[in-house]
Amino acid sequence: MRLRALLETEALGLRLLGGEDELDRTVRGVMTTDLRDPSRYLSGGELVLTGLAWRRDASDSEPFVRILAGAGVAGLAAGEAELGDIPADLVEACLQHRLPLFAVHETVAFATITEHVVRQVSGERAGDLAAVVDRHRRLMTSGPAGGGPEVVLDLLTSDLDLRAWVLSPTGRQIAGAGAPLPGALGAALAGRHLAATRTGRRGPHRAAVAGTTYSLFPIRNTGRGAVPAARDVRESVLSDWLLAVEADASDWPAARLDLLQGVTQLIAVERDRRDAARTVRRRLAQEVLELVQAGAAPAEIAARLRVAAPVLLPGLGAAPQWQVVVARVDWTATDTPGPGGVPGDIAGGPAAQALLEEILVDPAVSGPDSADRIAVAHTGEEAIALVPLPAVRAPLPDTVGGPTDTAAGTAETAAAPESGEPAAAQGPALHADALLAAVREPLSAGLADDGRLTLGVSAAVHSAEGLRGALEEARHARRVAAARPGRVCAAGHHELASHVLLLPFVPDDVRRAFTARLLDPLRDYDRRHRAELIETLEAFLDCDGSWTRCAARLHLHVNTLRYRVGRIEQLTGRDLSRLEDKLDFFLALRMS
Repeated sequence: MRLRALLETEALGLRLLGGEDELDRTVRGVMTTDLRDPSRYLSGGELVLTGLAWRRDASDSEPFVRILAGAGVAGLAAGEAELGDIPADLVEACLQHRLPLFAVHETVAFATITEHVVRQVSGERAGDLAAVVDRHRRLMTSGPAGGGPEVVLDLLTSDLDLRAWVLSPTGRQIAGAGAPLPGALGAALAGRHLAATRTGRRGPHRAAVAGTTYSLFPIRNTGRGAVPAARDVRESVLSDWLLAVEADASDWPAARLDLLQGVTQLIAVERDRRDAARTVRRRLAQEVLELVQAGAAPAEIAARLRVAAPVLLPGLGAAPQWQVVVARVDWTATDTPGPGGVPGDIAGGPAAQALLEEILVDPAVSGPDSADRIAVAHTGEEAIALVPLPAVRAPLPDTVGGPTDTAAGTAETAAAPESGEPAAAQGPALHADALLAAVREPLSAGLADDGRLTLGVSAAVHSAEGLRGALEEARHARRVAAARPGRVCAAGHHELASHVLLLPFVPDDVRRAFTARLLDPLRDYDRRHRAELIETLEAFLDCDGSWTRCAARLHLHVNTLRYRVGRIEQLTGRDLSRLEDKLDFFLALRMS
């Protein structure tokens, strides 16, 4: 379509301020932005819509227009809602660079212009595809009754024969058409998307997994009222949703690509709704956290928890128990900007908050509202989650069987409440390693070579008095995780009462010297003779020095085992009957 056609459409409320000789330019798409430099998102031929939030003074206009002209955009439309009349310096800059400039009346929403452009451009090359987008828009904007993103994806399948899924940055399915996407496939696609995003490449990204090609579209709201785009890709890479389409979009015509971009904008509305719904839970977590850190009286904290419990666990009969989870995302500071980045430090608190909200979602539950029982606050560079555990009634003494098993093992029995009611068993408790098991691969791709995620989990507490200790426990566990190698690390409260707490803090050079002195002679001998002395040593220590149990585990005669242990002692000069030497070997194996 031509720019002239937009000007002639009265419903769009456009007023030409300059560039009358350029109105025959072809419009191939539309983009809304308030970035000072949106060049990386432009491919040419766009009508750019802006609310002028990028303009601080008159000197900002010419650089902004120069960037747009250099990218080959068709024209610029500036909204009058923020500043009233369009600044003269912007008009002059557009005349200088021969860029057509329109004023958008304050009563006209950018979404109206966007929908019109998408409909017209798609209609010229793809027939009824624009009608599909319009149907999607009506369904998405009709509120919860419209069906949300699931209905949008169903229409993609029925009208365009495209199977598609909305995924979180960890690969969890939020919405989908037809059969659910297997968890491992979702994680793999999310990892490919995060890795491609970190390189600065524009979507859609092509990914081939298990012989099937997928196109991965980022989901970001760039319309009016949207959160400003991140100045560095690292600020949003770990929180953005993506649309995975089972098709190769590399050979699609521009009309179909524009259509899918429009669909991602519609789904972004659902994302914004989800984020808005989390505001209450985040505020509850922040209030409780501030009380705990300020040393407030337990009665005051308990009162706040009573307010939080119905919000986080609606319909709960008994008071829940609570766990605290602390997470931190750290980025290596850069001296020069990478793709889409800027120099300097990147704030990790908001990213950690969004990640923790995602990680704590039950992986067996899909949908955008499955995180409605998670309260996460962020303070400084760390995010802190207050996780309610439903109290499960403990069986009566004459009940057949024991307490219900949980994913964490056998449920622990909590102290009886002051009311004298029967004690309650702890609900399924969170374990640090289990939280990260399914998300380590995609998150590692997003963190790349300059980011780390560390996480600590407290034990469960059943009263307000225990929350302060639980918070400190989770923070200590996170510091233990931070001392370990790897991009994604976690530690739990159970690790704070053993040697595991101390080992990560041993300097690397001391660690290497200690393990080399004890284990290198055994490794060298194993390489030459295939004697399996290291395996024998591990089994012997694991069996607490029991000759019979160790021989049975290794399927050896006891005399053969004694020969191997003797060889270990001969090569190292240690005596495995002495506790001190056993402990040294044990630590060396753990640190190796």
